[in-house]
Amino acid sequence: MATSMYSIPGSPMSAPPVAPVAATAAPTSTARTVNAVLAESQVQEVIDELERDLIGLAPVKQRIRDIAALLVIDKLRANLGLQPAAGADKPSLHMCFTGNPGTGKTTVALRMAQILHRLGYVRKGHVVSVTRDDLVGQYIGHTAPKTKEVLKKAMGGVLFIDEAYYLYRPENERDYGQESIEILLQVMENQRDDLVVILAGYKDRMDTFFQSNPGMSSRIAHHIDFPDYQDDELLQIGERMVAGMHYAFGPGMREVLADYLARRKQQPHFANARSVRNALDRARLRQASRLYADGDRELTAEDLTTLLPEDLLASRVFTQSMAS
Repeated sequence: MATSMYSIPGSPMSAPPVAPVAATAAPTSTARTVNAVLAESQVQEVIDELERDLIGLAPVKQRIRDIAALLVIDKLRANLGLQPAAGADKPSLHMCFTGNPGTGKTTVALRMAQILHRLGYVRKGHVVSVTRDDLVGQYIGHTAPKTKEVLKKAMGGVLFIDEAYYLYRPENERDYGQESIEILLQVMENQRDDLVVILAGYKDRMDTFFQSNPGMSSRIAHHIDFPDYQDDELLQIGERMVAGMHYAFGPGMREVLADYLARRKQQPHFANARSVRNALDRARLRQASRLYADGDRELTAEDLTTLLPEDLLASRVFTQSMAS
């Protein structure tokens, strides 16, 4: 996966991100109330957007609100001169997002970056998303330059490391992941006023990773677990995705999608919202083939925008179930 600077990656579950405040130094705040800080920073817009645009994830949303509240109160403390004594450790904002694929971890990281930027905790509002391949080299002397280049791009913002546990491979004595971890640890400690690192991955694997790397665990201030979506939430996500693509469900399509999801969840590699999107993308392909085959018929707007049950019933999820 190539290193990338994110805006919201086209997800119909969420509106385009609110434009970040310019990355220039803001004037000294004189705010003395929570509402005054919210008005100055416009951070409430991001919180409201997260609440409105993401289906479910109630515990995640609550943790984000709690972190935002802490940052706002710290801002008020700073305005009254209640900063830590000179030389005192600055609070760590590094985080760990755990959960199965397709549960919104990347989207929440983007919103978190906006909150941090608007409140002045990072200079920019960008997220640099990477995996092991972007950080670890394949030969001696290759890892340090790769890791440092990624860190350079991420400075002033958020570094999002997906499947972070792959950095540590103790079974391979020639693996260079530990070198990257050591560089990350140093930067996370010494430059935490200019970079927030978010590690992401499956919970059990992240727990094992932290047990093997206590230095990394000690630098993570906030652990947030992303639950799987419930059946009704997956249906709502599907409806939003379809609307975002300017399509609509034809008669019976919602019921067929519910049946599809119930069957798909029993199969390997189910990926929550990602699996919903994949199913709908394939339904669109079948709809296109169905319309294409009727070459002489004049197609209406309704024809071109309606997904019918047959567009999903042809899925292998159904055919395999029938065969078994």
